[in-house]
Amino acid sequence: MLNRNAEALFWIGRYFERAENHARLIDVHYHIQQTETHDAASSRWSRLVDAIGSRDEYTARHDDFSEEDVLSFLTLDLEHPNSIYACIYQARSNLRMLRQQLPSEMWDAASGFQLWLDEQTPANILEDPHDFYQRLKEQTATFLGIEQSTLWREKEWHLIESGRFLERAENTVRILKSTAVYCRGSDSSRWYPMLQAVLNSLSAYQAFRRRFADDMSPARLLEFLIADPTFPRSALFAFRELEEHLHGLAEDSAQRGQGHRIVLRQTGKIKSHLEYLDYEELDLNRVDPLLDRLIEWCDELGGAMRERYFRSEEIRV
Repeated sequence: MLNRNAEALFWIGRYFERAENHARLIDVHYHIQQTETHDAASSRWSRLVDAIGSRDEYTARHDDFSEEDVLSFLTLDLEHPNSIYACIYQARSNLRMLRQQLPSEMWDAASGFQLWLDEQTPANILEDPHDFYQRLKEQTATFLGIEQSTLWREKEWHLIESGRFLERAENTVRILKSTAVYCRGSDSSRWYPMLQAVLNSLSAYQAFRRRFADDMSPARLLEFLIADPTFPRSALFAFRELEEHLHGLAEDSAQRGQGHRIVLRQTGKIKSHLEYLDYEELDLNRVDPLLDRLIEWCDELGGAMRERYFRSEEIRV
């Protein structure tokens, strides 16, 4: 397989996962807005831009942080490469390049998703934000379901899934960073509705209650979404799946060698750290260094995969 095709597949997985996770993160912040009446509106919306990691891009084009500007920037702005619309546009561009190598149903789903986004405006978002972002999550889930049910379990699948789970790990951690900041700045009496909203946004509420019953606290939430080995959106689960798909790539002789072993070793170290985590690190007032390290490790791992597997020039956009 050409390196550029491998990179295109990897980023298809990352882009669709990023679009879904941005929708989930925005949904969480909408709940925060409803419970925070003491902060200035601009401060509340700037935190959402910070959580996505796009402050510099936003401030270069906007003077203040209004609800409409922030949501339009993060959702529908094609010139912002990290927006939901841009993610789907770029994923579809990669799919176009590989149309003859992938099931046609995947192309159809991505094209339908982009056509729907083409018609959306900020007014559509503001009319009912929860329903709008729920629709986005359903569209990404549809694409994932088609991929899971139609794509052969060879290199193409392992590359898409590798990108998806690396992106999922990073975005789960970003949601937890936002949650930790909120909880430290709020009275404990206000934690419960916020934690419940986070769990619901990640489709994790029932799974959490099954394990912890009514023991709803920031520490339990952090433990569950970082170190639970069975919940599909925990960081540990994502790194375990990523490691498994990297092993699947090793079955292709072209991916064997020192470079592949380096990437596998990096992934294994992160996974092992989470498997044998010191639970004192999950204390609400001490968790930031762990979350920051996880984001840094995800970035380093993405860079290592790009260097070892893909061509040097970018093809993401």
